[in-house]
Amino acid sequence: MTIELLEETATLVRRTGAWILEQQSLLSGLDVHDKGLNQLVSRVDREAEQRLVEALGRLLPGAGFITEEDTVAQERNREYTWIIDPLDGTTNFLHGLPLFSVSVALARGSELLLGIVDVPALNECFTALRGGGAWLNGASIRVSERDSLASSLLATGFPYTEFTQLPAYLEVLHRFMKDTRGLRRMGSAAIDLAYTSCGRFEGFFETGLAPWDVAAGILLVQEAGGTSSDFRGGSDMLFGKEIIAGNKAVHAAMLDCIQQHFSHELKA
Repeated sequence: MTIELLEETATLVRRTGAWILEQQSLLSGLDVHDKGLNQLVSRVDREAEQRLVEALGRLLPGAGFITEEDTVAQERNREYTWIIDPLDGTTNFLHGLPLFSVSVALARGSELLLGIVDVPALNECFTALRGGGAWLNGASIRVSERDSLASSLLATGFPYTEFTQLPAYLEVLHRFMKDTRGLRRMGSAAIDLAYTSCGRFEGFFETGLAPWDVAAGILLVQEAGGTSSDFRGGSDMLFGKEIIAGNKAVHAAMLDCIQQHFSHELKA
C-alpha cells in the first residue's frame, strides 16, 4: 500500500467525521434504535457507513467489506478488505459527548495495511501505514516509554452485552486500580487504541470486541512501536474478541495479570 492511498482514505474518513459532527446537534430520540442489550444505533451510524462504503468502493474497486451496520454484503474472501466502524462510541455521540470516532482499516488477508481513526469533535486524525509509521494530524507518534504498571495510565471498556467473564474482569480491575496510576473508560475502543499509540495511555485491554472496533487501532499501536495480543498472548486480536495493547513492557505486565485472573476462562 502507498502513502497516497492512506492520504486519500484519510480524507474520506475525515469528511465523514465532519458530517457526523454536524449531525450530532440535529439528532433526536426518534432516530435511535436498539440492536440488542445496550447496543444503540442511529440513522447517523447507517448513513455514515453508506457514505464510506460507496467512497471506498470507488477508491479501491473489487475490495470486500466488513462493516458494523451491514449496509453492504460482508465479504472476507477478496484480496483486499475494508474494515469499517462508521461511528465508534455511539452512546457517547447520542449523549452529546465528544468522544466518538470513525475507524477504517484495509487488510490483505489477515495483514492490516493501513488504518485511520478520526476523532472529529477534537480535530484529531490518527493514521498508520504498514511498515511506514503512525501519525497524529501528520506528526509522527510513538507509544509511551513508561515501563512499569506503577507509572502507567491504562484504558479499558466495560462489558455491556456479555457478563459471563465479569468476575474475572472485576478482579483485574481491582488489581489495576491498586497497581497503576489509574484506569480510564473512554467509550470507544478505537480511541483507546489511538491514545495508546501516541502515549497518552500506556496500555489498553478489553473483551467482547468486534473486528471494526480494533482493526485500525491495532495497526496504529504496532506502527507506533507498541505491541498487542489476545488474552492468551496470541495474535488473534482481530477476530478473537479480546485485546491487550501497549508498549512492550506494560503489555507484558498486563498480560501476566490478565492471565492470572482469567485462567479459568482461558482454559475453557
